[in-house]
Amino acid sequence: MRALFVFALSLLLAACATVAEPPAGGAKRIALTFDDVPRSAGAFMTPDERTSLLIESLDRTGVDQAAFFVNPGSIAESDGGAERIARYVAAGHVLGNHTNTHPHLSALSAEAFLADIDKAADWLNRQPGNRPWMRYPFLDEGGSEKAKVAAVRAGLAARGLQNGVVTIDASDWGYDDMATQAKAAGKTLDMAALRELWVESHVEAAEYYDSLARRALGRSPVHNLLLHEADVTALYVADLVRALKAKGWTIVTADEAFADPIAKMLPDVPSTQGTITEMVAWERGIPEPRWYPRNNQRLAAAEFNRRVLKETSQ
Repeated sequence: MRALFVFALSLLLAACATVAEPPAGGAKRIALTFDDVPRSAGAFMTPDERTSLLIESLDRTGVDQAAFFVNPGSIAESDGGAERIARYVAAGHVLGNHTNTHPHLSALSAEAFLADIDKAADWLNRQPGNRPWMRYPFLDEGGSEKAKVAAVRAGLAARGLQNGVVTIDASDWGYDDMATQAKAAGKTLDMAALRELWVESHVEAAEYYDSLARRALGRSPVHNLLLHEADVTALYVADLVRALKAKGWTIVTADEAFADPIAKMLPDVPSTQGTITEMVAWERGIPEPRWYPRNNQRLAAAEFNRRVLKETSQ
């Protein structure tokens, strides 16, 4: 059964790779954004080591301005998180609101969710580098609860906040989780293979979502890539930037990405959750699939187990 699943996975990935080829012509521009800041120690480095590596990697590869979406409610337990956030800003990067406590909107009332945003804003509005962007945790914009979706959208507008949308997602958090769990279990990780898989997945996702956006909009928007302040991301983000440039991508600022018209769109779809690229494509009648395959954690885990852990299928 597992062998059959892996075979089916290989066919699906091959098919999606074919679909992901973008139409010829047009610049491909992308900004980097990092969620869930600040985080505590991970499996591979301390928080200070991770921040230092992220800053150094972004500087070395010419990323002048990334965006870091902050949960101020995590600062107290994050071992110097406020100081590390200040280091990102001092390095030229900017901040966004990711709510105070990172809740699912689907689990709260609109009023409670907006109150959590306001609590985060109390801290962020005192920080240099703050931008009027609010990114929904889990990219959960209210799902199918239309009244709640509308209420929060109206609440953001009343506060002068723009949705910190995502156009490209490869679920970097999942690879960090899998690596953390494998290390805790005493398994041997092929770190070179992890780097190859992680970079490959993010470049493939960028190509896939750019193709989807071109089909939906008739153009390539200025994209932003969802990443997280995680150890595996910090380890390989420099490799990713180099790989993106090799594929013809230009790295731009978060300010440029969030000024693109796609960042201000409010799709009316049956369920608002996920990338803005997927939602716009859905609204404009493009059929499934509208997401990069390895965002399915079962598919990503199969590749991780095979390539990084060298676990053979039974």
